[in-house]
Amino acid sequence: MEYRNLGRTGVKVSPLCLGAMNFGGPTPEEESHAIINCALEAGINFIDTANVYNAGESERIVGRALQANGKRDQVVLATKVHGQMGEGPNERGNSRYHIIKACEDSLRRLQTDHIDLYQLHRPVLDLPQDETLRALDDLVRQGKVLYIGCSTFPAWMVMEGLAISEKMNLVRFVSEQPPYNLLDRRIENELIPLAMKYNLAILPWSPLAGGILAGRYDDGKIPEDSRGARAGQVFTERISQKGVEVARKLGEMAKARGMTTAQLALLWCMVQPGVTSPIIGPRTLQHMESFIPVMDMTLSDDELKQFDELVHPGNAVADFHNSNPWMKARV
Repeated sequence: MEYRNLGRTGVKVSPLCLGAMNFGGPTPEEESHAIINCALEAGINFIDTANVYNAGESERIVGRALQANGKRDQVVLATKVHGQMGEGPNERGNSRYHIIKACEDSLRRLQTDHIDLYQLHRPVLDLPQDETLRALDDLVRQGKVLYIGCSTFPAWMVMEGLAISEKMNLVRFVSEQPPYNLLDRRIENELIPLAMKYNLAILPWSPLAGGILAGRYDDGKIPEDSRGARAGQVFTERISQKGVEVARKLGEMAKARGMTTAQLALLWCMVQPGVTSPIIGPRTLQHMESFIPVMDMTLSDDELKQFDELVHPGNAVADFHNSNPWMKARV
């Protein structure tokens, strides 16, 4: 397996990252542990979770699994802060007040003394970034966090953060975690060039478009056990007729290659310029096992052109930025 640098750091991570969003709901703990162990045995050394995933239960499950298998030190462990974790007005956001408390809570749930990659789950547009970065810098100096990153930030705000860190001699972002898949390629216009220029890791979320690119919605219906049924309107708004049509054509391409549609969609994302490690979110052990062979696959230049014919570079046929307060355009 070819491990990749986590941005400008010397840390090596697998070409796929195990996302833990499903752990604790809908995936039960026993199967979550089996998924983690399967991923580690296959060579995946990168796990991503967040404090808001199932109200902290995802972090607890990941922590208990790594305690049980004794492999915490073999894993690059990432989690996120920003979302609502209580009833009070300060129980969310990117303020120093919230970040310091949230980090302590995540450390406790993960049963670890440090977080390898601590990420801001979403931007806060009306808060100066120097407050946020000073808090994160303190956590790094205290040894509670090794590296910091952001998720679903506009490119200009990532650049602003890098500039503030340089000016004030603060810890800087090493990664950005954006929505990216064949149906929504808009980050190719600004974020990907920025990341390649400044050596930021790109860790795409929803590389399978929440199951659309796995053929889950080909008949226009929403299966009861699907992401669409669980996530509600924020996800169902992403299901477009054009997106479903692209998924069907992708399915034909996959069948001709002896692959599943999900495998081909994931492979496309994994080999894109600037991409470090797409985040997979298996719901079942079978899903996890099906993703493993992708890490040893590649695509030729001629094959990549076929994907560009489905969705032109930099364009979108479905909206995976619809949870972002800064994105005004809609597909």
